[in-house]
Amino acid sequence: MKRTHDFRRKPLGMRVVNQLFLLATTLTLLLLTACTQPRRIVVGCKNFTEQIILGELIAQQIENKTHLRVERRFYLGGTYIAHQSTLAGRIDIYPEYTGTALTAILKQKPPSAGTPDSGAKAVYERVKSDYEKRFHLTLGPAFGFNDTFAIEIRGEDARRLHLQTISQAAQYTPQWRAGFGYEFMERPDGYKGLVATYGLRFAGQPRIMDLGLLTRALKDHQVDVIAGNMTDGLIPALDLAVLEDDNHYFPPYEAVPVVREQTLAEHPEIGQALNGLADQISDAEMRELNYEVDGKKRDVKQVVGEFLRSKGL
Repeated sequence: MKRTHDFRRKPLGMRVVNQLFLLATTLTLLLLTACTQPRRIVVGCKNFTEQIILGELIAQQIENKTHLRVERRFYLGGTYIAHQSTLAGRIDIYPEYTGTALTAILKQKPPSAGTPDSGAKAVYERVKSDYEKRFHLTLGPAFGFNDTFAIEIRGEDARRLHLQTISQAAQYTPQWRAGFGYEFMERPDGYKGLVATYGLRFAGQPRIMDLGLLTRALKDHQVDVIAGNMTDGLIPALDLAVLEDDNHYFPPYEAVPVVREQTLAEHPEIGQALNGLADQISDAEMRELNYEVDGKKRDVKQVVGEFLRSKGL
């Protein structure tokens, strides 16, 4: 029987053309969608509680005040890893401290106490200027607190020996075991300068441990003196005492966001969002935030969200 022609069947060539057209249309739509979607802003931070809180604070502020998507890349390790990640473009923003930037990154000596360039504002401007010239990075406004190094001992020891300053403690340190973070042992504003300034000697080589373990090691009598952070929420909770830096060895350590200039040029709304965080956190408030996470073991996103709402942000 003679087969009749099926007029509904399209020629092979026409079907191929239609399929190619459909594929091209799909690819075009995907490309247009990708172009209209804002890229993710990557917020990083170092690997200790206060940095996680500040990183989350920056991330939520950008999410709340802009239409940008934020990727969190936390627990980056120490200062050098965070800085190199920013230079390489793997992250756009991370929280830093002006004294750390001055000494650990810029390799400059801390200014002498009492000189015009030793104040918090002078150190901030010096770091900001050098970061822009050397790295094409800039500083956002300071968050409002100064997280200087804290030389800590047990409260019971401070009361028993009537110690208030590092100078007073120097006579007892030859019998003490010290515990410090790796970065503190290496950086120019760390261990070597501290022992030289105060003439400190210890019972043995300092134990080097993770920052998060220092306060517990001190409380548990594994060590007798540590270099922690002034805004550590566990200081009052664990009855620790901070010895006054009476020779003014440590420079200011204002907490600031470090931002890639290219990121700000592409998204100036980030700068406006960060401006809203200027001078919003006091030393006491930062200590309380740290305690909420460290001491009470609360979720950092919830703690930061509550803080922002309390500030009307």
